[in-house]
Amino acid sequence: MTPARMAMLLALLLSEAQGGQTVISIRGEDFLINGKPTLEGRTWRGHEVEGLLPNSRMVQGIFDDLNPETAKRWASADTGKWDAERNTREFVAAMKDWRDHGLLAFTLNLQGGSPMGYSKDQPWNNSAFDERGDLREAYVARLKTILDEADRLGMAVILGYFYFGQDERLKDEAAVIHATDATTDWIIKQGYRHVLVEINNECDVRYDHAILKPERVHELIDRVKRRSADAGVPLLTSTSYGGGHLPGPEVMKAADFLLLHGNGVKEPEAIRSMVERTREVKGYHGQPIVFNEDDHFDFGRPENHFTAATAAGASWGYFDFRMKDEGFAEGYQSVPVDWSISSERKRGFFRLVAEMSGK
Repeated sequence: MTPARMAMLLALLLSEAQGGQTVISIRGEDFLINGKPTLEGRTWRGHEVEGLLPNSRMVQGIFDDLNPETAKRWASADTGKWDAERNTREFVAAMKDWRDHGLLAFTLNLQGGSPMGYSKDQPWNNSAFDERGDLREAYVARLKTILDEADRLGMAVILGYFYFGQDERLKDEAAVIHATDATTDWIIKQGYRHVLVEINNECDVRYDHAILKPERVHELIDRVKRRSADAGVPLLTSTSYGGGHLPGPEVMKAADFLLLHGNGVKEPEAIRSMVERTREVKGYHGQPIVFNEDDHFDFGRPENHFTAATAAGASWGYFDFRMKDEGFAEGYQSVPVDWSISSERKRGFFRLVAEMSGK
């Protein structure tokens, strides 16, 4: 029996043993769900798409603001207040529609992302960790609700641990390490097999703690991989870089998959070039390449960032925020969030995903 066949059978056995649980794995450059390549046998616009992981940045699914001075910013129009539990309920209610359109994965982050889309300062306090690195129970409860539904729907979740602008909520490096271990142990304890770990969003952008910066973040990648493997539940782990930047050699060697961002990359051809140059970085050993953040759209044009990444054999991820003077229906990162497929921009993305997947 070939190693690939053995891996497939193991994944299927795990799935059956856990009551139909979703298992994400990697074989070469391909992602597999429950032992079968994603988008198996499919071509799209003349390109083979088997093994790709179309995804969307939905990082605010467990968002809250523990700073009473800023929490009022996120009040919903109908109640005049912010409600973290409602936000998660509405997220979960929208997930089946995303999946029915062919979405296979989304990024969620324990410290969210900028609820303004982009922001230099972040006075809000949105962190699933306290200053010591202990997990906050309310955040964990919301996280479990989302991960359970993703598991049921057969979706993978790229789970980010840390976000710049919020990492300073942890008092020191020991707290960062403790938070990493606590989250990893919690995932293992839950028995999840559909989680891909992203140590931090854009490791080369404004982090306070040295271990979260490009020179050392591979230490945390290795730590999660070693700790989860020792527990018998190896977690596929990586980190991401800022728009247009390529992984460094140490991350390249350590990461199970490679996360790129297309923000600031102006032309589709430059997206293709990013993928090609990534494969040339020292330490690359054939991992799948995934864009899990890109704020370029043009979905109605034959050539856009989505199609360019796909043509280069990389997965592409949608990042949408509410721009100036836009209404509530726009954006998946701006809080409060309309999690439905509610705007023309969202519909444009999901039309391409549905076309790619044959939905």
